[in-house]
Amino acid sequence: MKCDYFIFIPAYNVADTLAEVLQKIPDAVWPNSYIQVIDDGSVDGTRETFENFAADMCDNLKKSRLRYMRFEQNQGYGAVVKRGVAEGIRSGAKFVACLHGDGQYPAEKLGEFFDYLKTHEVALVQGSRRLVRGGARAGNMPLYKRVGGSFLTAVENLFFRQKLTDRHSGFIVYAADFLKTVHFEKLSPSFDIDLELISIADAHGFELAELPIPTRYAGEKSNLNVITYGIRVLRQVVRRRFSSQIKN
Repeated sequence: MKCDYFIFIPAYNVADTLAEVLQKIPDAVWPNSYIQVIDDGSVDGTRETFENFAADMCDNLKKSRLRYMRFEQNQGYGAVVKRGVAEGIRSGAKFVACLHGDGQYPAEKLGEFFDYLKTHEVALVQGSRRLVRGGARAGNMPLYKRVGGSFLTAVENLFFRQKLTDRHSGFIVYAADFLKTVHFEKLSPSFDIDLELISIADAHGFELAELPIPTRYAGEKSNLNVITYGIRVLRQVVRRRFSSQIKN
């Protein structure tokens, strides 16, 4: 059965949070969605958490919408996004959402984001933790991430056509029509793939949008090296801004 929404969940060592993330997906979203957990070679109990969650589901419709796949070796966030997008396009869905399995982003907001895409001609909607003043600090985002994210976003906004408030949020819902235009084999295997997709959309004249989301940090360990990530972001800015022919 074809569904309008495809939600893929990057899951790497998220045994403690995955079930809660799945539970928070709104009931109204499930009937029109396929939900794909992509386990990126976890070495904890992520798979067991998924299996227990699926086994305990009483709603057969929801159970039929839920899927699991696993990379036996860790391949990185970019590889998960590429696979998730490919699966989303293959499903025939109109909209494709990336929902992290660590609980940092609000699964309960997915319905609002899908509704926005249905009524606006945009390539993607990004969740912003900075549209509400003081929200990032109130949500316990570490100081180095607040400062680093603000700096990188300010630099990017100097060079890109459309200005955003939180370019490094990983909560993004895409229009499948935009994703079909992207050559994913050329994109990063790491965390900066999100920025690449945003910059491609901007460079090719697609409209972008953002909606507010709450900030959630609870002392979890990040798999992101902020220094190397920052360097790659700045390289991406230079490449996109000064290339004589923008390519994706």
